[in-house]
Amino acid sequence: MKTALVTGADGFIGSHLTEHLLAAGYKVRALSQYNSFNNWGWLEQVRHRNLEVVCGDVRYPNFCKEIARGVDVIFHLAALIAIPYSYIAPDSYVDTNIKGTLNICQAARACEVKRLIVTSTSEVYGTALTVPISETHPKQPQSPYSATKIGADAIALSFYNSFDLPVVIARPFNTYGPRQSARAIIPTIISQIAAGERVIKVGDMRPTRDFNFVSDTCKGFIAIAETPGLEGMEINIATSKEISMGNLFNLISELMEVNVTYEVDSQRLRPQGSEVMRLMGDNTLITTRTSWQPRVDIREGLKQTIEWFTNPMNLAMYKPGIYNQ
Repeated sequence: MKTALVTGADGFIGSHLTEHLLAAGYKVRALSQYNSFNNWGWLEQVRHRNLEVVCGDVRYPNFCKEIARGVDVIFHLAALIAIPYSYIAPDSYVDTNIKGTLNICQAARACEVKRLIVTSTSEVYGTALTVPISETHPKQPQSPYSATKIGADAIALSFYNSFDLPVVIARPFNTYGPRQSARAIIPTIISQIAAGERVIKVGDMRPTRDFNFVSDTCKGFIAIAETPGLEGMEINIATSKEISMGNLFNLISELMEVNVTYEVDSQRLRPQGSEVMRLMGDNTLITTRTSWQPRVDIREGLKQTIEWFTNPMNLAMYKPGIYNQ
C-alpha cells in the first residue's frame, strides 16, 4: 500500500483527490491549513481508516519535512488561487505559492520521496497565442497569481535539473464540480440561480475556457503519479474543447430550466491586460503517455454540479449574494 501526502487537501480539488486516492488503495496523509477552529475544510466530510489529517502550513520548511517523512508520493496542491485577491495581496501569493513549493521540494528531496506532483494551472499560458495550447506554449504572467505559479513551476523543475528530484508538473485546465468556491464562474451562476436570483451577476462573458470535471482532474493526477518516465515533464490535464462564458451561462440556465439574464458586475472584471481571453489545452501528451482520457463531458459534469449545489444543505454553506475575491 503506497502512502501519499496531499497538500491543500482541505480544498476543492484536494478533498476530491484525497477521496480518489483512498478509493484506489492509498494511505493518505492529508494536509489541512492550520486554523484556530480546528476546521478541516472539505475534509470534514471525508472519513476513512487509511486517512490521516494533519494541520499546518507549507510556508514553514521544518513542518514540510516532518509531514513528508515516510511517504511515497506527494501531490502538492496547497496554494492561494483566487486571481482577484492576488491583485490586492501579491506578497502573500509569493509566500505560499513560490516559497511553499520550494519548501515541499526541499522536503521531498530530504525524505527521498519517489514522486512529487506539483500542481500548476493553465493560467500560466495567458491568452492563447496558438490553440490548442501545448506544454511548449510560452508562459505569460497576466496576473500576480499566474506569475507566482510560473515561479513555483520553475522552482520545482530546477530541483529536477539540479538534484534529480523526481518531480512532474501537472497542469489542469479549469476544474469544476461539487465543493468549488463560489468565486468561480460555474458555482457563481448555479448558486445565484439556486438562491432565487433571476438577474445573475457575472464578470466578462467573452473568454473561453477548457473545463475539466473534478473527477477527471483527479484521475489525471493519479495517472501522472503512477506512470513511469514522466519526471521533469510538464503535462496538461485538458479536454481539448472550449466554451465561452456566455454559452456556458446559457447551458446552465437550460439545464436548470430557468429563464434568467445576466448583469456584468464591475468588481468581477479583471484589470485591462490581465484577463485571459482564450484557454484550450492540448491533451496529446497525457493521453499518449498515460491511460488517462477525459470521461465526463460538460453537460454531464454540469448536471452533477447543479445537483450538488441545489441540495439545500450544500447551498446553505455558500453566500450567493456576496462576491468574495
